[in-house]
Amino acid sequence: MKKLFRIIFSRTAVIVLLLLLQLAVLIFTFGYLSEYTNYAYLLFTVLSVIVMLYILNRNENPAFKLAWMIPVLVIPVFGVLMYLFVQLSPGTKLINRRHRKLIQDSAPYLAQDPKIKKQLKLECPQAAAMVHYMNHYGGYPIYKNTQVKYYPLGDQMFPDLLEALKQAKTFIFMEYFIVAYGKVWDSVLDILVQKAKEGVEVRFMYDGMCSLVLLPYNYAKELQKMGIKCKPFSQVRPALSTEQNNRDHRKITVIDGHTAFTGGINLADEYINEKVVYGHWKDTGIRLQGDAVKSFTIMFLQMWDITEKNRTVYSDYITEAFHMDTTRPANGYVMPYGDSPLDHESVGEMVYMDIIQHASRYVHIMTPYLIPDNELLTALSHAAKCGIEVIIIMPHIPDKLYAYLLARTYYPVLIKAGVRIFEYTPGFVHAKVFTSDDCKAVVGTINLDFRSLYLHFECAVYMYQNEEIQAIEYDFQETLKQSQEITLDDCRRYPLWRKLCGRVLRLIAPLM
Repeated sequence: MKKLFRIIFSRTAVIVLLLLLQLAVLIFTFGYLSEYTNYAYLLFTVLSVIVMLYILNRNENPAFKLAWMIPVLVIPVFGVLMYLFVQLSPGTKLINRRHRKLIQDSAPYLAQDPKIKKQLKLECPQAAAMVHYMNHYGGYPIYKNTQVKYYPLGDQMFPDLLEALKQAKTFIFMEYFIVAYGKVWDSVLDILVQKAKEGVEVRFMYDGMCSLVLLPYNYAKELQKMGIKCKPFSQVRPALSTEQNNRDHRKITVIDGHTAFTGGINLADEYINEKVVYGHWKDTGIRLQGDAVKSFTIMFLQMWDITEKNRTVYSDYITEAFHMDTTRPANGYVMPYGDSPLDHESVGEMVYMDIIQHASRYVHIMTPYLIPDNELLTALSHAAKCGIEVIIIMPHIPDKLYAYLLARTYYPVLIKAGVRIFEYTPGFVHAKVFTSDDCKAVVGTINLDFRSLYLHFECAVYMYQNEEIQAIEYDFQETLKQSQEITLDDCRRYPLWRKLCGRVLRLIAPLM
């Protein structure tokens, strides 16, 4: 009973209740207006037609168009006004304007070295073409002179992360989607506090969704008292606002401008299997040391400065020279990149599509969610039909039932096309990994779902002809040994009610 009362009167419950009340008032108001007079209803009918024409002619993914057309047609008053509310939201437009200006201001620090691009073009014109796209539309260059270390599990990355933090001399930047009390965060926080006392500049940013469930609402102020510059990104408030839909899903640590970590691993105990929630937690991470860290430094500062009046002087944080460990290779090419939901350029999906479309032997994927748009679905199917080995490893124990039900609706069409789908039987796969042809790989935060590809701030690392790609592919094969293949017979035997739920959810999948 005490637990029930704690849930009912919690901050999360109050915020959700206030949001639902606002939504209820909107629905009631719209319903009232639609029945008030025939003229009002006629007005909204005309407005519905105008909005429909506008949606059809927008330059955006057809799946989003369809997802909006359904409510506009079925419930014209509520659907139309809700669409106008989303499109005219001033908060999102303000963030977009600020972020676009920051990208322009930081562009000189992310200029592509023409010698590296020319060398890559001689080795692989196709990879150079993708880099050309990233230079001009993503805003990120490709580097050499960078050492890469891949981590098959969060358990393995965590000790190296702590050791790297302890070695910081000038600054630490950290940006994470999830932060939760426990061994992981306590260990990190102890080091951050100590480093701040030593005079190291520590900036920490976490997604505002944490303040809804995992952390106190004013937790940033507590960290500030400890000497840590801290802020939540887009903190969840009890007010309907579309800007709260664009979450910061990135996981970034930058130390002294020469070392960076990213991947799927958040700052919570389940990510290192210290806490069991969905069986064994399979996650991956990556460490960069060298020139490519510059992109992560700038990426972090771009996000940090969105809400700052005084812009950071980027040149103060760029490390031009770093003495790398000569016992580790620094061969091949490395390209860190970010993806923003505000620039109308789906960089994350384009990198994945490029890998799929230019594979000659195989494409191997690990992802926790499989909710592809039509373009990605077609690319995966076409590659398999062309004889490319396409294998996807999914969780067997999902963390979100609705996402798993949606994913299962795509299994049959992919399997029929020749894509092989496996589920990781020990538990949950949270890794976001692509490997192809022993020469390309991506490790980062970007899932194969609409939210990651279109609505979140994301980041990843693209590698070409880097020696660590062998370790990534080896990990994929080892994970495959612990996974069971899903066949068409398995799909047919799947419970009918789950199939129906998945099909219904597909109507609103792009908006989830």
